[in-house]
Amino acid sequence: MSNSIKIQFPDGSIREVPSGTTPLEIATSISPRLAAAVVVARIQPLAPVAESANEAALEASEEAMYSANTSGPRIVDLTAPLTEDVALELLKENDPAALKVVRHSAAHVMATAILELFPETKLGHGPATDNGFFYDVYREIPFTESDLAAIELRMADVVKRDEPFVRVEEPREVGLAEYQQHGDFMKIHFIERFTKPGESISLYKNGNFTDFCRGPHVPSTGRVKAFKVTSIAGAYWLGDEKNQQLQRIYGTAFFNAKDLEAHFKHLEEIKARDHRVLGKQLDLFSIQEVAGAGLIFWHPKGGLIRKAMEDWMREECIRRGYSMVFTPHIMRRELWKISGHEENYAENMYPPMELDDAEYRIKPMNCPGHILIYKNSPRSYRDLPQRYAELGNVYRYERSGTMHGLLRVRGFTQDDAHIFCTPEQIESEIEACIDFAEAVLKTFGFSEFQIELSTWDPRDKKFIGGAEQWERAVGSLTRVLERKNIPYKTIPGEAAFYGPKIDIKLVDVLGRLWQLSTVQFDWNLPARFDLEYIGEDGARHQPVMVHRALFGSVERFFGVLIEHYAGAFPMWLAPVQVGLVPISEKHLEYAESVKKKLEAAGLRVELDTSNQKMNAKIRDFGLQKIPFILILGDKEAATDSVSVRVRAKGDEGSVSVVDFIARATKLVAGYAMEL
Repeated sequence: MSNSIKIQFPDGSIREVPSGTTPLEIATSISPRLAAAVVVARIQPLAPVAESANEAALEASEEAMYSANTSGPRIVDLTAPLTEDVALELLKENDPAALKVVRHSAAHVMATAILELFPETKLGHGPATDNGFFYDVYREIPFTESDLAAIELRMADVVKRDEPFVRVEEPREVGLAEYQQHGDFMKIHFIERFTKPGESISLYKNGNFTDFCRGPHVPSTGRVKAFKVTSIAGAYWLGDEKNQQLQRIYGTAFFNAKDLEAHFKHLEEIKARDHRVLGKQLDLFSIQEVAGAGLIFWHPKGGLIRKAMEDWMREECIRRGYSMVFTPHIMRRELWKISGHEENYAENMYPPMELDDAEYRIKPMNCPGHILIYKNSPRSYRDLPQRYAELGNVYRYERSGTMHGLLRVRGFTQDDAHIFCTPEQIESEIEACIDFAEAVLKTFGFSEFQIELSTWDPRDKKFIGGAEQWERAVGSLTRVLERKNIPYKTIPGEAAFYGPKIDIKLVDVLGRLWQLSTVQFDWNLPARFDLEYIGEDGARHQPVMVHRALFGSVERFFGVLIEHYAGAFPMWLAPVQVGLVPISEKHLEYAESVKKKLEAAGLRVELDTSNQKMNAKIRDFGLQKIPFILILGDKEAATDSVSVRVRAKGDEGSVSVVDFIARATKLVAGYAMEL
């Protein structure tokens, strides 16, 4: 076939079609039913192409909205002409990539509605997100709730009009002139940032609305069927508080009303598990305004859970060959200059304190302190690895708008460890860290997690060290993951400034991802601090170093635990494990004797001695989400037994005190998740 191209389908079959054929035409030729079902297409050149780190990350970036990426896999409109040999996938509604496209299209529908109702508005950008979409806009008058309702209503009109999304190109200079004429300063910025003089720019039109965008989009506005405008928030242009105050309008979209309804039910479940609400309800922690934002006060019950968490971690560290250490909260500024934090991390540190002998900084990290412990004594290869662990308090300056309960704070306790070892030991130590991380997650009730390998970008000046060092370090981490058959995703440019890292993200009961555990390779700090050991050959060698944190921070991990369990902690973590309810005052003496027996067995017990009726006492203990409620009356006192009520299960009848203690202590000792 002359002037033809080859199309390879997912099953491996190949078809020749005329150059310029669109994915929609190909779908129609296969089946009109298929053509009606597909949303968008994914293509990849058949010719092998070297994919750069930046191109691999492009789809997840702001740049993806404006910059052309033609070398790797990419999503294209169904009406995009195909002019080269490609592998083609026709994506339907069940593909996550298709959902992102419909959400980005919904953002355009929302922008159309905004300009029709409020033509004085200036548009920024409107990306799809994991949960929906948003559009940044500038308007001097704040939008109200009634405005948002009107926007949603007008969006329905735009959808009903079923306007085709049409991609057009025009010279960059023409596009700039048009946006300058209308004072669209944000669009001007995006064109100047993401395109070069002499290039053409990509625009998408639907009806009378035009937007600077790379796409792709669904075929028409009518394909945006289930959507909702959800909220509004403030945002500064380019993240600079000196710039204009923008309004960020949020929404979400799905392919059908059923999925939209399920999404909002999911949000209600998230709301019911909010650790800030449960923390107050269960009296676990607080943040005191008089003390400052982002600083956590652990209340007695929260403190009991924290103790259980930390005791388990310390015991496990010691069992796995770590030495527990403690380092100061403030250290001389010179130390942070040597470590590189002064140069690369200063914006996240609190200002220096000038004392009589030097300037000091409060620590954001524990690693320099552990390095000084290592350096304090001569080391031989026989001494390695040295594993130092610390539950150390650190302080980092978070901007006031970024803090969120326990999940993002200014002062927190990091379950930090640093391993100093020979190059030959590094991979076995990394593997042991991953095994330890898996043990942490499983012990605390998480059965699913995802792994990310964060690497460097050689063009980013924040990274220190040479290409050879980075390649060797990334290679070590990669080999460990592949040897353990652990699936992972590579994230270019997200490494720590001193080395690559493995991030372990747990999946909670609602399917949410949480970044907590991390294992990091570092050759830079040993070099900066002139660390050494005497090798088997009698010569001096530089050790390599592993940073690892498994809770990540005690505060953040605790916040995730609260939400994962909705405050109903497993027996071994529950601050009060057993609640005692005497039926009347005459049963108090027996209740006190049961309490002493339970406490002697190591259980955490609370006895309700109030004058409330039995049902009120049971209700109060239930609201505290206590695992076991024991009811004590005449029958129980006469037979040395207890009537057992189990959280979320109800009454189980009477058992002897001895049998209940055996059951409860077994649950605690085995770190059981179920009662």
